Amino acid sequence: MAVLGKIIGGAAGFALGGPLGALVGAAAGHAVDRLRRGDEADDDATRQTAFTIAVIALSAKMAKADGQVTPDEVQAFRQILDVPEEELKNVGRVFDLARKDARGFEPYAKQVAKMFADRPAVLEELLDALFHIAKADRVMHPEEEEFLKEVSRIFGFDDAKFARIRSGHLGADASDPYAILGVPHDADNHAVRAAWRTLIKENHPDKLVAEGMPQGFIDMATAKMATINDAWGKIQKQRGLT
Repeated sequence: MAVLGKIIGGAAGFALGGPLGALVGAAAGHAVDRLRRGDEADDDATRQTAFTIAVIALSAKMAKADGQVTPDEVQAFRQILDVPEEELKNVGRVFDLARKDARGFEPYAKQVAKMFADRPAVLEELLDALFHIAKADRVMHPEEEEFLKEVSRIFGFDDAKFARIRSGHLGADASDPYAILGVPHDADNHAVRAAWRTLIKENHPDKLVAEGMPQGFIDMATAKMATINDAWGKIQKQRGLT
C-alpha cells in the first residue's frame, strides 16, 4: 500500500492526541493533524491514513484480547496490508503502541466508523480483515469473537449482519448458504435472489480498488465474492432455480 510508507516510514516519535493520530504523531503531517483533531475526512489521503492506522490499531487490540500473537496471525496481518520488509519495524512500533494503550479499542473503532460512515462496504472489509487474522491460527477464542462483535456494533452493523459476516468465515455455519446470504431458510425465491444481488453489489472488489485499498483487501473481497456466489449456486440447485 503506497500510503504506508508515507504515513509510517518516518515515524520516530508519537504525539499524544486523538486515538488514531496519536499513533503516528507528526509523521504524516496535515493528515494526522486532522485525525488528531477528529475532523471529518473529506479527501482520499486522509481516509487512507485513517484506514491503514485503524487496521494496525484494531489488529493490535484484538491480539491483546486473547493475550497472544501467533506467527500465523502475524503472517495474516502482513498479507492483508502487504507490509514491505523495510516498513516492518515501523509498523511494529505502531502495533505495540496501540496494544499497550490503556484506553481500549473503542476509540479507534469509533473514529474510523465515523470517517467511513458513508462507505459501509469499507468498514465491512475491515471487519473481514480482523476475522481473517483471528482465524489464522485455526482457533477463534471467545475473547476474539466478543471483540469482533463489539467492533461490528460500533461500525453500525446489527446482529443479523454480524452473523452473516461471521458465517462466511467460521466453521460449520459457513456451510449454510442461507447464513452466508443473511436470509432465513423459509425466505421466498425473490428475497433470496435480492439478498444475493445486494451482497454482490456491496462487496464487489472494484469498489475497494476505487478506494485505494491494499491488494490484500482486494484478494479478500474476491474470495468473498466467490463464497457469496457459491452460496447462491447451492440454493439455486436446492430450489431448482435458473
